[in-house]
Amino acid sequence: MIWNDSAFLLSKSRYNENSIIAEIYTENHGKCSGIIFGATSKKIKNYLQIGNLLHINHTYKNTNKIGYFNVEILKAFSPLYFHNKKKLMCLTSALNLIKLLTVENQENSKIFILINDFFLILNNKNWIKEYIFWELKLLKLVGYDLELNNLVNKEVIDNKTTYFVKSNKEKKIIPNFLIDKNNDEFDPSNLLNGLKLVGDYLEKNILKPNNLNYPAPRQDFIKILK
Repeated sequence: MIWNDSAFLLSKSRYNENSIIAEIYTENHGKCSGIIFGATSKKIKNYLQIGNLLHINHTYKNTNKIGYFNVEILKAFSPLYFHNKKKLMCLTSALNLIKLLTVENQENSKIFILINDFFLILNNKNWIKEYIFWELKLLKLVGYDLELNNLVNKEVIDNKTTYFVKSNKEKKIIPNFLIDKNNDEFDPSNLLNGLKLVGDYLEKNILKPNNLNYPAPRQDFIKILK
């Protein structure tokens, strides 16, 4: 059986001396894995970078066995950020989340579009803030909507607005930009708090219940922002 599709490269691992196993997210077939023979050759190894958009020809005998990919480059996104470590690590983190949170062979074109939108975000001035909302949208697409607007309380003291979530154990402050979408937040500490808040939700509601470890690429991305 054969199909063709456009796909973003999510991950790659060595299969043998000349080949790799690649995990991709396609426009019409969702996430899938396949062997790329000759992936270490000079002809194709340079464009097999995480995040690049590829044309995939997928050949497989049945859905229970890994198939084979023939690939061609459509657009090389990753090299645009080789000079910017923060954006490159954000790219790695974002695609690792796609890999971690999506189901094999389950079509979801909205996630494919979301990956494409990610690269538009990286070109914007306030890209870290927009990336946080990108993560929230991804969580919603895979069935975990944080719904902050329905959870927070609000208090105004000396004309300063504070949003928070209160439990029996603590009162957690919510960065204003996560509630007030017109807030042009550039403060690095507030952005970092926003990333940590989403990460706490991710760990508590998705990772731990499914016995998954917190993704190292996201940890590395947060560390470089400190």
